[in-house]
Amino acid sequence: MSRFSAVCLLSSLTFSTYAISAVPTTPHVASADTSVNQFAAQNLIPYSPKLSKGRLANGLTYYIQKNTKPEQKAELRLVIKAGSILEDEDQLGLAHFTEHMAFNGSKHFHKNALISYLESIGVKFGADLNAYTSFDETVYILPIPTDKPDNLSKAMLVLADWANGLQLDHAEIDRERGVVLEEARLGKGAVDRLQKQILPKILHGSLYADRLPIGKEQTLKTFSYDALKRFYRDWYRPDLMAVVVVGDVDPVKTKALIEKNFSTLKNPVKPRPRAVATIPLQNIAEVVIATDKEANLSTVSISQSRYLQKNDGKFGSYRERRIQSFFNVMLSNRLRELAQLPEPPFLGGGSGINPLVADYYELNSTAAIGKAGVQAAIDALLQENKRAALYGFSAAEFARAKSNSLRNLENVYNERDKAQSADLAAEFIRNFLAGEAIPGIEAEYVFHKEIVNGISLEEINQFTKTVLINQAPKLIVYQGSDQPEHPIPSTEQLLAMVKQAEQKEVLAYTEKAVTKSLFESPPQAGSIVSEIKNVPLGTTEWTLSNGVKVVLKPTDFQSDQILLSATRAGGTSLIPDADFLQARYATTVVGAMGVKDLSPIELSKYLAGKSASVSTNFGENSEGVSGSSNKADLETMLQVMYLAMTAPRRDPALFQSFVGKQQDALRNQMASPFAVFQEQFIQATYPAHPRVPVLAKPEHIAQLDLDRLMAIYQSRFSSAKGFAFFLVGSFEIEKIKPLLLTYLASLPTSDVAVGVKDHGLRPHTGIIKKDVYVGKEQQSMVTLQMHGERTMSIPERMRFSAMIEVLQLRLTAKMREELGAVYSPRVTSSTRLIPYQGYSVVLALPSGPEHVDKLLRSSFALIAQMKAAPVSEEELNKVKENWLKNRKEDLKTNTFWLSMLSSALQQREDPAHIFTYEDRVKHLTPKDIQEAAKIYLDTNNYIQIVMYPEKAQ
Repeated sequence: MSRFSAVCLLSSLTFSTYAISAVPTTPHVASADTSVNQFAAQNLIPYSPKLSKGRLANGLTYYIQKNTKPEQKAELRLVIKAGSILEDEDQLGLAHFTEHMAFNGSKHFHKNALISYLESIGVKFGADLNAYTSFDETVYILPIPTDKPDNLSKAMLVLADWANGLQLDHAEIDRERGVVLEEARLGKGAVDRLQKQILPKILHGSLYADRLPIGKEQTLKTFSYDALKRFYRDWYRPDLMAVVVVGDVDPVKTKALIEKNFSTLKNPVKPRPRAVATIPLQNIAEVVIATDKEANLSTVSISQSRYLQKNDGKFGSYRERRIQSFFNVMLSNRLRELAQLPEPPFLGGGSGINPLVADYYELNSTAAIGKAGVQAAIDALLQENKRAALYGFSAAEFARAKSNSLRNLENVYNERDKAQSADLAAEFIRNFLAGEAIPGIEAEYVFHKEIVNGISLEEINQFTKTVLINQAPKLIVYQGSDQPEHPIPSTEQLLAMVKQAEQKEVLAYTEKAVTKSLFESPPQAGSIVSEIKNVPLGTTEWTLSNGVKVVLKPTDFQSDQILLSATRAGGTSLIPDADFLQARYATTVVGAMGVKDLSPIELSKYLAGKSASVSTNFGENSEGVSGSSNKADLETMLQVMYLAMTAPRRDPALFQSFVGKQQDALRNQMASPFAVFQEQFIQATYPAHPRVPVLAKPEHIAQLDLDRLMAIYQSRFSSAKGFAFFLVGSFEIEKIKPLLLTYLASLPTSDVAVGVKDHGLRPHTGIIKKDVYVGKEQQSMVTLQMHGERTMSIPERMRFSAMIEVLQLRLTAKMREELGAVYSPRVTSSTRLIPYQGYSVVLALPSGPEHVDKLLRSSFALIAQMKAAPVSEEELNKVKENWLKNRKEDLKTNTFWLSMLSSALQQREDPAHIFTYEDRVKHLTPKDIQEAAKIYLDTNNYIQIVMYPEKAQ
């Protein structure tokens, strides 16, 4: 269930020498004298006037705000300040288990009635309806359509049931044990094994080390029913709860619904104290070396000072967090530059003050080790720390960081009337859990500028010195493969490496002057030779004097967003087999070398404070350009796009850096069991062919040739012949016309092949079965792939997709809810229109080896049932409601329109089919789904691949 639940949290903590950096009371920063103004450090930041925040007599907190983006939708949250940290010894994992049980029967929604009801109004389980459990909180996520008045009142009943009406039926508890155990199984592997060695050191002396949200397997198998009920009884209580409602609702009526459903909830007569777990503010002075044969990347991490940083919601705290943010950004930028050297000291590195857990943060420096080895990585990390401590940051670095900060908030401010309800709900949750201020963007925009502009470089550098010149105990962690290219250091060697790095002398940071302009003079503008307006679609199509087509769709979906996409038939299909490998990497490599005479780092410095991004792409049957900007930076985006096509930069040193880093990153890729399984899946699917989409390996990267890559890239992108450019967003056509004529109508259009070549690559037909034995854990993966060639018209693709959706509903009900053998059963599908038309359906069932036979039998039984009889009207209506709800939201986004218009061109279809979508959905019948199942779920043509652990062989 939990989108960010136990397993996801484990994954995020995996790199926790990497990402689990943490926080104490941060070193105090002297504030400028603001005592005479409204933003004085000691003043509380006021709440947004748009927000209705209050507390019921029983202690429950509520947040209500009307917001109409998206329209006719509301985001509801139930937040409980209770997570795994509050578990007793016999409850390890039961905070998360309680969250699961919220979907298995409650006072007003017995067993699966809740999910069934919500799906009937278009709320999809997993994608919309969700929840997560962490160390310190549990959050339930419920988005609902508000087009029907009854929906909000029923949704509030759902939240109230979660809060105080779970049935916790014994049979349902036992059934759910299997699901949670399968979720725990998903988190096992090298990452989990390394984490178990490292986390006790990182979280030493703290209860957090023993309270990972997923819990312990033995407890999950054997816990008593009373232990689960005790957790629910102790901690699901109104004084630890918040209800959040943001969306297209009436705040007065919403408040009345909250009072009606929650005011009767009572706290226990003798409530258990909600203890706050702590973490020692000193690291354990130790070296940890953790290796695993299935790990595919080695890292070294040095953790130093820790801070307890509670958010008191005052302007002073806000200011200190901005200073800390500038410190993090500028230090990490320096390390990012090092990673782009011809001979980089590491694959990638980062240093700064980052969250650990709860209100704790930590100064942490981490690098992924490349061919330069461990000493080089440690030297680079600690020398950059030392350089910043001794010499500080430069005025140019600070100006860029400040400019980016101001521009980022300005972008949010410009979109203030388009703010999404889910984003606002997330802010209110952070206020309840961590005290984050919620002034509203209108107020924050004003005081953010005032505070940021009032921060001096001297303050930043004093903070840097205070943080980095610190002799606190260091926790040094090396983790990764047990067979890396470099020697694995011993404890003594790691200590010596750190000491050696600290003693090296460093010089002040220097950098080249940043260019002031991308063009000495703009290209010679072209003209428009024809114009076609499509009133229903709201588009204007130009043919320019160089033959390039431009399709423009102005919208008001966002206040200041412009998206660009350019596409042309071609791609790797027009590249000879001998150059196919080079073509696969052409845009990636060229993008890593910059444009004109600017390296990527220099270009990023030029773009500081601007909202403009561009990338080129080289697909199987098409090539293109993507970009985004706001109104002010549209010209910059077009300039970068022009240079990416006409002036790609050749840099042999950066090319060698790319090759070396990619080889290092991929060297141990096949140590991962799932990488091996994926490779076997591909090999079983396709016959031998030079264009099979194989996994990238070091030997592939070694074959890359800079001259061939550049030649292939330039042979395609140096000419814009046949390209169609699409711009969607907040612009006025007449105002942007001069820019488009300058940068699009001036693109060269020399002759170049345009079209798609079919190379005859097709999946195997017939029945293929293969077992793969790999991995130390008791993990299996069952996959069934059905595919074929068939004409896939627009109505046929809809029928196919509806069949997939119903199959997913049935798969979840059977494999998860009934059998308890899979946490997340998945059906994925794809359709192909070019160069031939066809489809594929893949069932993916991650589970244990003991369940494989049962899952295969159940899968084929479900397929047979889909073919034997029409699906129920209820099942199909769930799919229809969800589709119609999503389409209503999609139609109000620039990304949807950009994708729809460009894909219609690629697929040679009339984009006007968008206007028949709702009618086509409504006319789908259960019989259509049955007929689709007979065609697409072909059990005479499938590929069955099953992964087993090594020892089962």
